[in-house]
Amino acid sequence: MPTSEIIYTGELHCKATHTKSGVVIETDAPTDNHGRGESFSPTDSVATALGTCMLTTMGIAANGRGLNIDNTSAKITKIMASAPRRISEIQVEISFPPNHYSDEQKKLLEDIALNCPVAKSIHPDVKQKVTFLY
Repeated sequence: MPTSEIIYTGELHCKATHTKSGVVIETDAPTDNHGRGESFSPTDSVATALGTCMLTTMGIAANGRGLNIDNTSAKITKIMASAPRRISEIQVEISFPPNHYSDEQKKLLEDIALNCPVAKSIHPDVKQKVTFLY
């Protein structure tokens, strides 16, 4: 079974349907590349996937250890390069609620985030700058 099915709907827009759940996301080309910026661009989705993967894997680890990371948030900044046009850097700023994590818990959460599947799938030429705020 495919993970998703994508339809190009015209005018630089795509509609992607998650096969298992039926959830739909739409993309548009960015304004600096002929689009209108009406939705996530494909490269926005890649950068955003890094942040959601980090939060998700930390959540899995936290649940298994009785830690609460509810309301932890991430701000993602994607930096593009040209020639060839590509993502050159993804900046992730992760902010935790005031839960008084121990140094050991912080190290665990940070290691899990930095080694999430998306982080390990992004090409090594793409700089990943991650900041953890407690």
